[in-house]
Amino acid sequence: MAAPSRNRVGCGAACFAALLLAAVALRPAEAVSEPTTVAFDVRPGGVVHSFSQNVGPGDKFTCMFTYASQGGTNEQWQMSLGTSEDQQHLTCTIWRPQGKSYLYFTQFKAEVRGAEIEYAMAYSKAAFEQESDVPLKNEEFEVTKTAVAHRPGAFKAELSKLVIVAKAAHSEL
Repeated sequence: MAAPSRNRVGCGAACFAALLLAAVALRPAEAVSEPTTVAFDVRPGGVVHSFSQNVGPGDKFTCMFTYASQGGTNEQWQMSLGTSEDQQHLTCTIWRPQGKSYLYFTQFKAEVRGAEIEYAMAYSKAAFEQESDVPLKNEEFEVTKTAVAHRPGAFKAELSKLVIVAKAAHSEL
């Protein structure tokens, strides 16, 4: 699935994500549950690390962030997961609350289990104070049914936020 392109009024992916989340939340009897937010450290050193969280009844859904980065020191990041009341939609957001990461990412991948991605976007800079999200260029990452990941050779090593909206996989319905 390709990331949406910017529309003529300059709203782009951020508005698309907001509209999609609002549509999911406003469907009858499907309000989004209160998200669970967990802090974790993103560690440099070039070694591959993973962080994952489960959500939903019986931990029906999993969101996993796998990465390798260089430079600086540990950064505090957060992962937020929420589901619709009918447990058919999942949102997973992974981001650095301070907006911009100073680490150089050599790779990244955010995966969902128990669901298939309907929308995903990666950002080089997350919104902070007066600043807005800055999306990666479409050629820097790819989206499959279950993951959003860097595209080797095209990814420019800047990452500060990932957003995934997914629907329960057919076997989960």
